[in-house]
Amino acid sequence: MHLSIREWRINDKSALAENLNNLKVLNNLRDGLPYPYTEQDAEDFITAMLSANKNSTYAFAITLDDEVIGSIGVFRRDNIHYRTAEMGYYIGEPYWGNGYMTNIIKQVCEYIFENTDIIRIFAEPFAHNKASCRALEKAGFQYEGTLRSNAVKCGNIVDMKMYALIRE
Repeated sequence: MHLSIREWRINDKSALAENLNNLKVLNNLRDGLPYPYTEQDAEDFITAMLSANKNSTYAFAITLDDEVIGSIGVFRRDNIHYRTAEMGYYIGEPYWGNGYMTNIIKQVCEYIFENTDIIRIFAEPFAHNKASCRALEKAGFQYEGTLRSNAVKCGNIVDMKMYALIRE
């Protein structure tokens, strides 16, 4: 099986919608994604990613044998933080627990550090999302601290953790 990242394609919309039309996935992401998540929602997202500024938005489909199983993006900050970027990601529930996310995080960080002037990539998973935290740790990210009572998700006030990887 071949796990990789690639640019989004409009015909990825069915697989994208299938993976995101799952509350177990959505409940670990920031708000703003509709539920149910439709193919039109997926097409709108893909179109937005394909037309985004290529110097500040690095968005990739995560594929297994060229079938979309998730999404990962690195988003450059601005002002004094213009060489810092935030990473966000998910994979569909059927693919959890296989180490795929760690592999993909490493691939994306390598790509960003080799092809941009970004020096710091950070991620802020919910503290209760132990699998996401572990994937970051296994990919070489350093835990920098807990952001206490940092968000409201599903009606609950939750902590988030701060992880970062610095260009060598």
